[in-house]
Amino acid sequence: MDLRHIRYFIAVAEELNMRRASIRLHISQPPLTRQIQQLEDELGVQLFIRTPRGMELTQAGELFLAEARNIHSVVEQATERTQRAGQGKLGKLDIGIFGSGILDTIPKLLLAFRNTHPDVKIVLHNMNKDEQIEALRQRRIDAGFNRFITPSSDISNELVITEKLLLAVNENHPLARETIVPFHCLANHPLILFPTGSRPNFVDKVMSMCEKAGFIPQVAQEVGDTVTGVALVASNFGVCLVPESASVLALPGVIYRALSEEPDNAQVDLSCIYRTDDRSPILSSFLEIVRDFRTRRTP
Repeated sequence: MDLRHIRYFIAVAEELNMRRASIRLHISQPPLTRQIQQLEDELGVQLFIRTPRGMELTQAGELFLAEARNIHSVVEQATERTQRAGQGKLGKLDIGIFGSGILDTIPKLLLAFRNTHPDVKIVLHNMNKDEQIEALRQRRIDAGFNRFITPSSDISNELVITEKLLLAVNENHPLARETIVPFHCLANHPLILFPTGSRPNFVDKVMSMCEKAGFIPQVAQEVGDTVTGVALVASNFGVCLVPESASVLALPGVIYRALSEEPDNAQVDLSCIYRTDDRSPILSSFLEIVRDFRTRRTP
Protein backbone atom coordinates (compact mmCIF):
# COMPACT_ATOMS: atom_id res chain seq x y z
CA MET A 1 0.00 0.00 0.00
CA ASP A 2 1.33 3.44 -0.86
CA LEU A 3 0.17 6.97 -0.06
CA ARG A 4 -1.45 7.24 -3.47
CA HIS A 5 -3.84 4.44 -2.55
CA ILE A 6 -4.78 6.34 0.61
CA ARG A 7 -5.41 9.58 -1.25
CA TYR A 8 -7.46 7.89 -3.97
CA PHE A 9 -9.53 5.97 -1.44
CA ILE A 10 -10.38 9.11 0.54
CA ALA A 11 -11.56 10.88 -2.62
CA VAL A 12 -13.79 7.99 -3.69
CA ALA A 13 -15.13 7.51 -0.15
CA GLU A 14 -16.04 11.18 0.13
CA GLU A 15 -17.56 11.46 -3.36
CA LEU A 16 -19.12 7.95 -3.44
CA ASN A 17 -18.91 8.27 -7.20
CA MET A 18 -16.02 7.17 -9.40
CA ARG A 19 -16.58 9.84 -12.03
CA ARG A 20 -16.66 12.72 -9.55
CA ALA A 21 -13.66 11.30 -7.69
CA SER A 22 -11.66 10.98 -10.92
CA ILE A 23 -12.43 14.62 -11.78
CA ARG A 24 -11.36 15.70 -8.30
CA LEU A 25 -8.11 13.75 -8.60
CA HIS A 26 -7.45 14.85 -12.19
CA ILE A 27 -7.11 11.27 -13.46
CA SER A 28 -9.26 9.18 -15.75
CA GLN A 29 -11.83 6.80 -14.28
CA PRO A 30 -10.42 3.36 -15.34
CA PRO A 31 -7.03 3.80 -13.56
CA LEU A 32 -8.82 5.01 -10.45
CA THR A 33 -11.09 1.95 -10.46
CA ARG A 34 -8.04 -0.30 -10.77
CA GLN A 35 -6.31 1.45 -7.84
CA ILE A 36 -9.32 0.92 -5.58
CA GLN A 37 -9.53 -2.73 -6.62
CA GLN A 38 -5.81 -3.16 -5.86
CA LEU A 39 -6.33 -1.61 -2.43
CA GLU A 40 -9.23 -3.95 -1.66
CA ASP A 41 -7.16 -6.94 -2.83
CA GLU A 42 -4.23 -5.87 -0.63
CA LEU A 43 -6.44 -5.41 2.42
CA GLY A 44 -8.43 -8.56 1.70
CA VAL A 45 -11.74 -6.82 2.37
CA GLN A 46 -14.45 -5.11 0.37
CA LEU A 47 -14.45 -1.37 0.99
CA PHE A 48 -17.36 -0.35 -1.25
CA ILE A 49 -20.69 -1.75 -2.26
CA ARG A 50 -21.61 -0.90 -5.84
CA THR A 51 -25.25 0.12 -6.12
CA PRO A 52 -27.41 1.39 -8.99
CA ARG A 53 -27.19 4.87 -7.48
CA GLY A 54 -23.41 4.81 -7.07
CA MET A 55 -21.37 3.48 -4.19
CA GLU A 56 -21.64 2.94 -0.47
CA LEU A 57 -18.98 2.24 2.12
CA THR A 58 -19.00 -1.13 3.83
CA GLN A 59 -18.46 -1.26 7.58
CA ALA A 60 -14.82 -2.06 6.90
CA GLY A 61 -14.69 0.86 4.46
CA GLU A 62 -16.05 3.29 7.07
CA LEU A 63 -13.41 2.13 9.54
CA PHE A 64 -10.66 2.41 6.96
CA LEU A 65 -11.82 5.93 5.97
CA ALA A 66 -11.27 7.17 9.52
CA GLU A 67 -7.82 5.54 9.61
CA ALA A 68 -6.95 6.82 6.13
CA ARG A 69 -7.82 10.39 7.12
CA ASN A 70 -5.59 10.07 10.19
CA ILE A 71 -2.74 8.72 8.07
CA HIS A 72 -3.17 11.48 5.50
CA SER A 73 -3.17 14.15 8.23
CA VAL A 74 -0.03 12.75 9.85
CA VAL A 75 1.77 12.63 6.49
CA GLU A 76 0.77 16.24 5.72
CA GLN A 77 2.01 17.40 9.13
CA ALA A 78 5.26 15.46 8.76
CA THR A 79 5.76 16.93 5.29
CA GLU A 80 5.15 20.46 6.51
CA ARG A 81 7.43 20.08 9.55
CA THR A 82 10.17 18.56 7.40
CA GLN A 83 9.91 21.41 4.91
CA ARG A 84 9.99 23.99 7.72
CA ALA A 85 13.05 22.30 9.21
CA GLY A 86 14.72 22.35 5.80
CA GLN A 87 13.96 26.08 5.57
CA GLY A 88 15.46 26.75 9.01
CA LYS A 89 12.06 27.49 10.57
CA LEU A 90 11.79 24.51 12.92
CA GLY A 91 14.24 22.88 15.31
CA LYS A 92 16.67 23.96 18.03
CA LEU A 93 19.54 26.45 18.22
CA ASP A 94 22.14 26.14 21.01
CA ILE A 95 24.00 29.41 21.62
CA GLY A 96 26.95 30.20 23.87
CA ILE A 97 26.88 33.60 25.58
CA PHE A 98 29.30 35.56 27.73
CA GLY A 99 30.17 39.12 28.66
CA SER A 100 28.56 42.50 28.18
CA GLY A 101 26.88 41.58 24.87
CA ILE A 102 24.16 39.75 26.80
CA LEU A 103 23.18 43.05 28.42
CA ASP A 104 21.93 44.66 25.22
CA THR A 105 22.88 43.43 21.74
CA ILE A 106 22.40 39.67 22.11
CA PRO A 107 18.84 39.88 23.54
CA LYS A 108 17.84 42.12 20.63
CA LEU A 109 19.22 39.59 18.15
CA LEU A 110 17.49 36.68 19.86
CA LEU A 111 14.18 38.56 19.91
CA ALA A 112 14.47 39.41 16.21
CA PHE A 113 15.14 35.75 15.41
CA ARG A 114 12.31 34.49 17.60
CA ASN A 115 9.86 36.91 15.96
CA THR A 116 10.60 35.46 12.52
CA HIS A 117 11.24 31.84 13.62
CA PRO A 118 8.83 31.19 16.53
CA ASP A 119 9.07 27.40 16.15
CA VAL A 120 12.85 27.27 16.67
CA LYS A 121 13.75 26.60 20.30
CA ILE A 122 16.67 28.73 21.52
CA VAL A 123 18.82 27.25 24.30
CA LEU A 124 21.42 29.54 25.91
CA HIS A 125 24.66 28.32 27.51
CA ASN A 126 26.84 30.56 29.69
CA MET A 127 30.39 29.88 28.43
CA ASN A 128 33.61 31.85 28.19
CA LYS A 129 35.45 32.10 24.88
CA ASP A 130 37.52 28.92 25.21
CA GLU A 131 34.47 26.95 26.34
CA GLN A 132 32.44 28.22 23.38
CA ILE A 133 35.09 27.23 20.85
CA GLU A 134 35.48 23.77 22.41
CA ALA A 135 31.68 23.32 22.48
CA LEU A 136 31.44 24.33 18.82
CA ARG A 137 34.07 21.78 17.85
CA GLN A 138 32.26 19.11 19.86
CA ARG A 139 28.96 20.17 18.23
CA ARG A 140 27.36 20.89 21.61
CA ILE A 141 26.44 24.43 20.51
CA ASP A 142 25.69 25.92 17.10
CA ALA A 143 26.90 29.48 17.64
CA GLY A 144 28.48 31.73 20.25
CA PHE A 145 29.01 35.41 20.96
CA ASN A 146 32.35 36.76 22.07
CA ARG A 147 35.16 39.23 21.40
CA PHE A 148 38.82 39.03 20.31
CA ILE A 149 38.48 35.77 18.39
CA THR A 150 41.73 34.23 17.18
CA PRO A 151 41.32 33.20 13.50
CA SER A 152 41.14 29.46 12.80
CA SER A 153 40.18 27.36 9.78
CA ASP A 154 37.29 25.52 11.45
CA ILE A 155 35.66 28.47 13.27
CA SER A 156 34.13 31.34 11.32
CA ASN A 157 33.55 34.81 12.68
CA GLU A 158 30.60 37.07 11.77
CA LEU A 159 30.87 40.68 12.99
CA VAL A 160 27.74 41.73 14.90
CA ILE A 161 28.55 45.26 16.06
CA THR A 162 31.43 47.61 16.77
CA GLU A 163 30.90 49.42 20.07
CA LYS A 164 32.46 52.57 21.49
CA LEU A 165 34.19 52.31 24.83
CA LEU A 166 32.85 54.30 27.77
CA LEU A 167 34.27 55.02 31.19
CA ALA A 168 32.22 53.85 34.16
CA VAL A 169 32.90 56.11 37.16
CA ASN A 170 31.39 56.65 40.57
CA GLU A 171 29.22 59.77 40.71
CA ASN A 172 31.50 61.16 43.42
CA HIS A 173 34.69 60.52 41.47
CA PRO A 174 36.59 63.58 40.17
CA LEU A 175 36.25 62.34 36.55
CA ALA A 176 32.46 62.34 36.91
CA ARG A 177 32.59 66.14 36.52
CA GLU A 178 33.95 65.71 32.98
CA THR A 179 31.50 65.42 30.08
CA ILE A 180 34.19 63.82 27.92
CA VAL A 181 37.18 62.26 29.65
CA PRO A 182 40.61 62.58 28.00
CA PHE A 183 42.04 59.09 27.91
CA HIS A 184 45.43 60.08 29.32
CA CYS A 185 43.69 61.16 32.54
CA LEU A 186 43.21 57.49 33.41
CA ALA A 187 46.92 57.32 34.24
CA ASN A 188 46.17 59.01 37.54
CA HIS A 189 43.30 56.77 38.69
CA PRO A 190 43.05 53.10 39.73
CA LEU A 191 41.60 51.00 36.91
CA ILE A 192 39.37 47.94 37.20
CA LEU A 193 39.99 45.44 34.38
CA PHE A 194 37.96 42.50 33.09
CA PRO A 195 37.74 39.67 32.25
CA THR A 196 40.20 37.25 33.74
CA GLY A 197 40.73 34.13 31.65
CA SER A 198 41.93 33.26 28.18
CA ARG A 199 43.88 35.74 26.11
CA PRO A 200 43.65 37.79 24.00
CA ASN A 201 40.79 39.55 25.73
CA PHE A 202 39.48 42.94 26.77
CA VAL A 203 42.29 43.33 29.32
CA ASP A 204 44.85 43.16 26.50
CA LYS A 205 42.84 45.77 24.58
CA VAL A 206 42.87 48.21 27.49
CA MET A 207 46.56 47.64 28.23
CA SER A 208 47.39 48.28 24.55
CA MET A 209 45.40 51.53 24.60
CA CYS A 210 47.25 52.69 27.70
CA GLU A 211 50.59 51.83 26.14
CA LYS A 212 49.76 53.87 23.03
CA ALA A 213 48.73 56.75 25.28
CA GLY A 214 52.14 56.58 26.97
CA PHE A 215 51.36 55.23 30.44
CA ILE A 216 51.11 52.06 32.48
CA PRO A 217 47.74 51.90 34.28
CA GLN A 218 47.31 51.54 38.02
CA VAL A 219 45.39 48.26 38.13
CA ALA A 220 43.12 48.19 41.16
CA GLN A 221 41.58 44.80 40.37
CA GLU A 222 41.15 42.31 37.54
CA VAL A 223 37.71 40.67 37.69
CA GLY A 224 35.78 38.00 35.81
CA ASP A 225 33.05 39.98 34.07
CA THR A 226 31.47 43.33 33.28
CA VAL A 227 28.88 43.24 36.05
CA THR A 228 31.52 42.69 38.73
CA GLY A 229 33.65 45.49 37.30
CA VAL A 230 30.78 47.99 37.33
CA ALA A 231 29.76 46.85 40.82
CA LEU A 232 33.24 47.74 42.07
CA VAL A 233 32.88 51.15 40.44
CA ALA A 234 29.66 51.60 42.41
CA SER A 235 31.74 51.03 45.56
CA ASN A 236 34.25 53.67 44.36
CA PHE A 237 36.94 50.98 44.07
CA GLY A 238 38.21 52.52 40.83
CA VAL A 239 37.13 53.39 37.28
CA CYS A 240 36.39 50.88 34.54
CA LEU A 241 36.43 50.92 30.75
CA VAL A 242 33.37 49.14 29.36
CA PRO A 243 31.75 48.51 25.95
CA GLU A 244 28.81 50.81 25.25
CA SER A 245 26.33 47.96 25.76
CA ALA A 246 27.33 47.79 29.43
CA SER A 247 25.85 51.24 30.03
CA VAL A 248 22.45 49.57 30.49
CA LEU A 249 23.75 48.52 33.92
CA ALA A 250 22.11 51.23 36.00
CA LEU A 251 23.79 50.52 39.31
CA PRO A 252 23.30 53.17 42.01
CA GLY A 253 26.12 55.68 42.02
CA VAL A 254 27.54 54.70 38.63
CA ILE A 255 27.58 57.05 35.64
CA TYR A 256 29.13 56.62 32.21
CA ARG A 257 31.32 59.11 30.41
CA ALA A 258 32.49 59.26 26.80
CA LEU A 259 36.21 59.19 26.04
CA SER A 260 38.06 61.73 23.98
CA GLU A 261 39.29 60.68 20.55
CA GLU A 262 42.60 59.58 22.04
CA PRO A 263 43.44 56.85 21.42
CA ASP A 264 41.67 56.42 18.07
CA ASN A 265 40.97 52.72 18.71
CA ALA A 266 38.58 53.26 21.64
CA GLN A 267 36.12 50.67 20.35
CA VAL A 268 35.59 46.93 20.47
CA ASP A 269 33.89 44.33 18.25
CA LEU A 270 31.27 41.75 19.20
CA SER A 271 31.24 38.71 16.94
CA CYS A 272 29.11 35.64 16.35
CA ILE A 273 31.21 32.50 15.94
CA TYR A 274 30.16 29.20 14.39
CA ARG A 275 31.59 26.10 12.72
CA THR A 276 32.83 26.84 9.22
CA ASP A 277 31.45 23.53 7.90
CA ASP A 278 27.98 23.93 9.49
CA ARG A 279 25.36 23.93 6.72
CA SER A 280 22.34 23.93 9.04
CA PRO A 281 19.38 25.88 7.60
CA ILE A 282 18.59 27.13 11.13
CA LEU A 283 22.10 28.52 11.59
CA SER A 284 21.92 30.07 8.12
CA SER A 285 18.66 31.79 9.07
CA PHE A 286 20.18 33.03 12.33
CA LEU A 287 23.22 34.47 10.55
CA GLU A 288 20.89 36.36 8.21
CA ILE A 289 19.37 38.01 11.28
CA VAL A 290 22.87 38.89 12.53
CA ARG A 291 23.83 40.46 9.20
CA ASP A 292 20.59 42.38 8.98
CA PHE A 293 21.13 43.69 12.52
CA ARG A 294 24.66 44.83 11.64
CA THR A 295 23.46 46.56 8.49
CA ARG A 296 20.74 48.45 10.34
CA ARG A 297 23.13 49.51 13.11
CA THR A 298 25.91 50.65 10.78
CA PRO A 299 25.79 54.44 10.24
